[in-house]
Formats: sequence, structure tokens, C-alpha cells
Amino acid sequence: MQINRADFADPRLAAFLQAHLDDMEPTAPPESRHALDLAALQGDGVRLWVGTHGDDLVATAALAALAGRHEELKSMRTDPALRGRGVASRMLAHVLDDARSRGVARVSLETGSMAFFEPARRFYSRAGFVACTPFGSYVDDPNSTFMTLDLTRA
Repeated sequence: MQINRADFADPRLAAFLQAHLDDMEPTAPPESRHALDLAALQGDGVRLWVGTHGDDLVATAALAALAGRHEELKSMRTDPALRGRGVASRMLAHVLDDARSRGVARVSLETGSMAFFEPARRFYSRAGFVACTPFGSYVDDPNSTFMTLDLTRA
């Protein structure tokens, strides 16, 4: 798998991100869905990477600046047909290495609290993320789980 910064003109990216949003739609009410769309991923302070295998876009992951040396992991998605094959681990390692190289001290994330998101929560826990309180503009929400990783210790 090759990992590169996203080309927002690539039609595969728009389709891949829309599939991510479509997956999230039935999981929670609109106010509890926090996935970024294509336009938001092009915003200031957001860095998006894509994983490709041959001609196929197979994964995405983004980091969005919060305050100081704190960033949020966003749009972490692996093609469902490739889950369990190490793709997500490679993407996560890549973005965390990027964060460390830029002096980021903490990476946090929000994911769902429902059964649908249990594999994601286990994945992040194995990577060293721990439960935390809401961060940034998030508020307590029974549909959300908040996790963080201290890069100065990881």
C-alpha cells in the first residue's frame, strides 16, 4: 500500500468519503455524527492521507489541528473488503509519525459508543488510545466515545 497526501480532485476520494458518511448515517442522530465531508477535509489545519493499492483507494486518515500541540484523528476508514489485513494499522502509524515529526503532543478522537463501533474502539485501544473527556468543541454525548493518545509517552 502506498500512502500519500490526498488529491482532492481525485473522484475516487469523493466516492470513498461519501461511503464513509453513508456508513455513519444510520448509527446516530445527525447531531451525534461528526465525520467530516470532502469540503471540511480541505479546511485549514486539516491534513488528509489516502492509502492506495494499485488503482484502488483503500483507506483514508486525517489529522485536524485543535489547540496548541493537540490534533484530532478524523476520517479514519478502510475499505470494508480489506478490514483485518493491517491497512488501518499502517494508516494510523503513518499519521501518528507525521504528528510526532511536527511536534504534536496529543492526538484525540471521537468515535461512536454503539456496538457498530466496537471494533474501532478495540483497534484504538490496542494502539494506546485511552478514554478521555470531550475535547475541542465536543460535549458529553451518549452516542460518543472520546479517546486520546499522549505522543510524548507513546
